[in-house]
Amino acid sequence: MKFIALGRNSLTPLQKCTAEICVLAYGSAADTIDEYLRLGETTTRLCVEYFVEGIIYLFGDEYLRRPTPADLQRLLDFGEYRGFPGMIGSIDCMHWKWKNCPTAWKWQYSRGSGKPTIVLEAVASFDLWIWHAFFGPPGTLNDINVLDRSPVFDDIINGQVPNVTFFVNGREYHMAYYLTDGKYPKWTTFIQSIPLPQELEAVLFAKKQEAARKDVERAFGVLQARFSIVKNPALFWDKVKIGNIMRACIILHNMIVEDERDGYTQYDLAGFNEREDTGTSHVDLNFSSHMPTHITEMMEARNDIRDRQMHQQLKDDLVQNIWHKYGSSQDNN
Repeated sequence: MKFIALGRNSLTPLQKCTAEICVLAYGSAADTIDEYLRLGETTTRLCVEYFVEGIIYLFGDEYLRRPTPADLQRLLDFGEYRGFPGMIGSIDCMHWKWKNCPTAWKWQYSRGSGKPTIVLEAVASFDLWIWHAFFGPPGTLNDINVLDRSPVFDDIINGQVPNVTFFVNGREYHMAYYLTDGKYPKWTTFIQSIPLPQELEAVLFAKKQEAARKDVERAFGVLQARFSIVKNPALFWDKVKIGNIMRACIILHNMIVEDERDGYTQYDLAGFNEREDTGTSHVDLNFSSHMPTHITEMMEARNDIRDRQMHQQLKDDLVQNIWHKYGSSQDNN
């Protein structure tokens, strides 16, 4: 036990950790827990900084990891079960207000007459696990500008992802994709809904796509509900410290998801487990990373990601796949 200059016992680790959890979970100001836990404002802020740095150091590699081949296979199997073979999650952006943004940076982080914000780009799966988190772009950027800065496809360009094979409407594909809203570009790796659908096939596809795309919105909502510090305006001055808080909250969120994963899904997993072995989506579990040896290989991978013709072909096949899978129940309705 440590002692302070007055000879009294120092603060215990339990006091400090309780204070940090209160700050993260309830979004409390640093001085609101002074009388309850006997921590001053300065001490609480310092403990928050050390706490989130420790969380990132100890658990970041495990709970902020990119999907492993086994993870990819599970995501692909469930995507196929929902009618979207090759889908591994949904992507979107969230803005976190920055109350104490330095005056010199205010207009860099403010859009129009709004408050300064910092953007989080995230990819989430059906169980609300956040697989990709890119935090830090100023709030003046839209989703496309953030995407241009994002490392979300760096692993594909650098040859560090396993080979993926899946079939849609009898056609073979090798590029997994995310579900997005209409703001994202028409790339092979993005599948949007159909605005103002007219035909029954298009109406059904739009309904299923928009329902599945809400996974990332639900993940944002659950993250903010669990950690009010992310929901309330950020009170720190230092952007690096704010980024550490966001990453630590995502790590803790993923820990909870791992512990309570079975309670998040709205689907009957018993039927999914029975079909898991009969799916057409496969991941090369024995892959080894292949770093491009020439700039041409990197440009080819980049062009494959941005192939608009392949995007339209995949989307048309997905429309037909959804109709074959759910169209009969639609006719009965």
